[in-house]
Amino acid sequence: MALASINGARLWFEERGRADAPTLLLHHGYTASRVNWMPVADRLADRYHIVLMECRGTGASEHTADGYTLEQYAADVVGLLDHLGLARVTFAGHSMGGGVGYRLALDHGARLERLVLMAPISADGFRDADPSLRERRRQMRQDKDRAALLAAYRAMSVRPDVETDAWLESRVEHVLGVSDGHYDGGARAMRELDVGARLGEITMPTLMIAAAADALLAANLRDYARLPNATLHVFSRAGHEVALHEPDGVATAIDTFIRFGLPRPQSS
Repeated sequence: MALASINGARLWFEERGRADAPTLLLHHGYTASRVNWMPVADRLADRYHIVLMECRGTGASEHTADGYTLEQYAADVVGLLDHLGLARVTFAGHSMGGGVGYRLALDHGARLERLVLMAPISADGFRDADPSLRERRRQMRQDKDRAALLAAYRAMSVRPDVETDAWLESRVEHVLGVSDGHYDGGARAMRELDVGARLGEITMPTLMIAAAADALLAANLRDYARLPNATLHVFSRAGHEVALHEPDGVATAIDTFIRFGLPRPQSS
């Protein structure tokens, strides 16, 4: 692991796997970290050059005063590629990282060979069904109320067999550790994303990974239908933490996509 100075921020990254293989860059979601992708990275390291990174304001990366927008997160990915001397990569983004993927594809498309969107945020942004719920969680975080946050995460769990108390407790600690700028700015950036009308411009091969028990499923299916060069994989027994719930399946889906590309549609 290492830190690199990228666009005025010290960003954590790690390279693992085969240096002579195609590069797969894994980007986490909102208030998450390398941990959320690690089960998949472990399974693909024997076949790919894996790059893990943590965005500004979270994990081991610098808690900067500003820069908490999807545009800046995407620019930081490009800055890391420049730092590593990588011209083009396959980018895989989970949740908010999928929003970063949309921005990369639209603003820096020449740097991507392929795009993997795993349970991405809606390309049309979103409005909270219950704004008071987000405010209550924000207050829990401000008060460092670990017990209340743990109860909230436990209530949202769809796979208690893998989302153990130990894992949920580590998730709470990470949420408490992100910067205020990332916590507030990242949430605002996700709400304000508005690129749905431009998805037809994303022509690189794209894999959409969705989960049947994820609240974002409907948005993912809608966005998939607007992507002109995409394929879809839906996991039937997974929620938003797809890589934790189905690590073998996600690794296989990504590996198959990179090796074989998009399936040919059947003729009518």
